[in-house]
Amino acid sequence: MTKKTFHTDKAPAALGPYSQAVSTGNLLFISGQLPLDAATGKFVEGDIGARTHMILKNIKAIAETAGATLDDIVKTTIFLTDLNDFQTVNAAYGEYFPNNPPARSTVQVAALPLGSNIEIEAILSLDSN
Repeated sequence: MTKKTFHTDKAPAALGPYSQAVSTGNLLFISGQLPLDAATGKFVEGDIGARTHMILKNIKAIAETAGATLDDIVKTTIFLTDLNDFQTVNAAYGEYFPNNPPARSTVQVAALPLGSNIEIEAILSLDSN
């Protein structure tokens, strides 16, 4: 099985020795994304809803680099430092998946990189690409 890595300047660079995304077979794995603006390298201003939008825009940019779209996402995992943010995150997230949303897990964690309060990772199917 071959492995291919993907990178785009339209999403934040990896913070360590990992790829923005890796494909193998018909699957694309997008690494956990923080609410960083690719142009500035800083957290987007605003509440957890604004941060969710930034992350999903970054995921979209990475997916497009691999020839995929948000519709190709089959599973996401959302990491929150405060599960009380769930409703706001859910509302923003739902705007990106109005039909046939992917499977999803949401978990509360003690901490995230750079002190973020949210991180989202995604798995996509490349069958249609």
